[in-house]
Amino acid sequence: MALNPRLWQPIAAFLSVANLVGAGIHLGMEQGEGAAIHALLAAGAAWWAVRLGRHRAAELQNPDAEERMEQLETELMQQRQELAEAQERLDFAERLLAQNVERKRDLPG
Repeated sequence: MALNPRLWQPIAAFLSVANLVGAGIHLGMEQGEGAAIHALLAAGAAWWAVRLGRHRAAELQNPDAEERMEQLETELMQQRQELAEAQERLDFAERLLAQNVERKRDLPG
């Protein structure tokens, strides 16, 4: 299942800002290691937010993609149904042919 960019982009942005605040707090308390960790987390969350934003922008540029995907799924389901029906017909025809061959064998000749 794919992540929904509309939901996760604001969360990623919030995480980035929250970690920046955490880095500032750690710097104020002269805890360089904690500040560095928060700064790295902030950078990672910001990168994630940017990627989600790009994905979201691509979706907005091509709004018909989801509709097209639904159409393709519907067509695929129809093709599967038709294939299943064709397989049933083929099985029936094979059974009829097999019965016909057995009848010919049973006939006195």
